[in-house]
Amino acid sequence: MIELDRAGRSFKVRREVVHAVRELSFTVGAGEFVGYLGPNGAGKSTTIKMLCGILTPTSGRVRVAGLDPSRKRIKVARRIGVVFGQRTTLWWDLPLKDSFELVRLLYKVDRKAFRERLDELIDTLDLSGFLRTPVRQLSLGQRMRGDLTAALLHAPEVLVLDEPTIGLDVVSKNSIRDFLRRLNAERGTTVLLTTHDLDDIERLCRRVMVIDRGALAFDGTLDDLLAGESSLEEVVTRLYTAQ
Repeated sequence: MIELDRAGRSFKVRREVVHAVRELSFTVGAGEFVGYLGPNGAGKSTTIKMLCGILTPTSGRVRVAGLDPSRKRIKVARRIGVVFGQRTTLWWDLPLKDSFELVRLLYKVDRKAFRERLDELIDTLDLSGFLRTPVRQLSLGQRMRGDLTAALLHAPEVLVLDEPTIGLDVVSKNSIRDFLRRLNAERGTTVLLTTHDLDDIERLCRRVMVIDRGALAFDGTLDDLLAGESSLEEVVTRLYTAQ
């Protein structure tokens, strides 16, 4: 923090250490669909960045698909897919189909397997009408479907989603929710979902974790979280403000 005197002639800097996450411990089993909730600044994005190998924890141990993401980042990247709702991994000025081809090259996906997966995803996510459209011209819902496709072209075991339905209309949200539900049920893909949209949680997640101020406040089934309460919003609000 920087402080000035009234005359503005001098200042001093005070350093403060903030622990983004602390004493955080959890395990997500293969095939689970887990909702990861928390207020803004709770540590959700920091957790995801550690799982992806973008950040290295100052202490503790992180394993994804049996690998340390900070030490085996490329190997982990081949085993997971990541979608950030407020950012895109697609190439802004290229047609959507060209972005997919670049993903194939980056992940060194066999051409035949890539074609089969892409055809399936095009059909499932209804992409055929805008494959030749530059990414910058896509609607938010179209871009999100494109990002999901790009994240799944290398057939990852784990899918990490950060606000995948943010800003989407009702039709687009339902389309993506249906797709994620089938992906988990039919393919057994492990999904970790962070979201502020509690409808996402109620419709998709069997297990819920709530984090606040870097610490885990709840980890259990959605039924346990509700515990007879009528509103998930009320329960989550109480957990957020109780820490």
